[in-house]
Amino acid sequence: MPRPRNTSIRDFPGKRWLNVGLRAIHVAGLILLGAGLLNATAEMGLAITLTVTSGLAMFLIDTWANPAHLRELAGFGVLLKLLLVGLMAWQPAMAMTFFWLLVLLSTVLSHAPAGFRHKQLF
Repeated sequence: MPRPRNTSIRDFPGKRWLNVGLRAIHVAGLILLGAGLLNATAEMGLAITLTVTSGLAMFLIDTWANPAHLRELAGFGVLLKLLLVGLMAWQPAMAMTFFWLLVLLSTVLSHAPAGFRHKQLF
């Protein structure tokens, strides 16, 4: 079911390519983060910086473009993902569990049908 056309959705030139670039950086950061959690030689500071800053930038662009994004399941899911990142820092012993929950939540929210992702929660 397609998302209803919202006349308050904003756009700017290059937004799509900016989001593509941010997603590429975000995935690279996420891979580094996972490698670091698995005790590989990844630079954890760089992984956290890439993941959080690119994710936050995408979230801000999406919310600016469509203020209703925060009321949708996809937008609210970003807040849940930020909570999981915070829990990873707060409870390092549980970081791998939170990491895999983050990966599962991210995958479901990014690949679910639009009618599910854009469902209004409130």
